[in-house]
Amino acid sequence: MVGSPSRGISGSLSAYSPFSNKSDSINMQSLTIDILNSKAIKLLQDLEQLHLIRVRKSSAKQDTSVNWAAKYKGAMSKQPLTEIDKQLNELRSAN
Repeated sequence: MVGSPSRGISGSLSAYSPFSNKSDSINMQSLTIDILNSKAIKLLQDLEQLHLIRVRKSSAKQDTSVNWAAKYKGAMSKQPLTEIDKQLNELRSAN
């Protein structure tokens, strides 16, 4: 999907400078950019073909699943079920 001014496409961009003062190593920097116009994608592809940058697409869908049981295990003290029901009924009647 191509981004519009209201919605950008995010990705990572690794760039290096061939004009670095160090002749033995490559000066690499990583940037995260938002594509606001589809023309920018073409420009980035052209720069990649010239071996000036490397474009790495980040995964659009990140693993957002959370193991809630493990995250909150032991967060509440052990209480009898009747006490929990009492507290829930008090909360419900307060609204």
